[in-house]
Amino acid sequence: MGLLRQAMVLRAEFIAATLEEKPQMSIAREIEDIARDLIKHQHDHPPVRDINREVERRLTFADRVADDFARLVGSWIFVLVQVGIMVVWIGLNALNLIHPWDVYPFAFLNFILSLEAAVWVSVVLMALNRLADRDRLRSQQDFELNVKAEEELKALMNHLMHQDEILLQIVNRLDRGDREMKRLARRVEDALGSNNETPAAKPPGADRPPIGIPAP
Repeated sequence: MGLLRQAMVLRAEFIAATLEEKPQMSIAREIEDIARDLIKHQHDHPPVRDINREVERRLTFADRVADDFARLVGSWIFVLVQVGIMVVWIGLNALNLIHPWDVYPFAFLNFILSLEAAVWVSVVLMALNRLADRDRLRSQQDFELNVKAEEELKALMNHLMHQDEILLQIVNRLDRGDREMKRLARRVEDALGSNNETPAAKPPGADRPPIGIPAP
């Protein structure tokens, strides 16, 4: 019974040593707090905007028509059609196949081309202005995304730092528990060794010399 009592005392000392710093649920609560803070930070910022959809929603009918004309002017179809019309115009007026309506130097053709160029330049400039507005919105979105990414990176680094602290605490507790277990194991071994080395108690009178009985 004495050995059992000593083992129970050593076990109680081990439990007290491993729980001397914090309550049992402190680490779990700390992990939950970190996860809650990280989730809250992830939902603080607004959702990512679709710049193309916003620009399309703001366009008026005139803006859409101008964009279509600018897209047409910047295509090979427009260039080929324009060259074809000029060749036919000059050929019909220069070869006298029919009654010429615009003789050399083709002043009416030059007037039409100048008027057309002025109109197309205005349309293209309007399209470029809308493109500049879209680029400005895209730059603003890139800036917002960079800020959000930096905030998320900071939150992630804080989360990792908290994890490192918790892991260090766990490692220290395990190391302290391992040392305590080894110390208790040595004490138990010493107690068992001392118990085995103690000689067994002899009954009283065992060391007395035998009493001689006289022969009859």
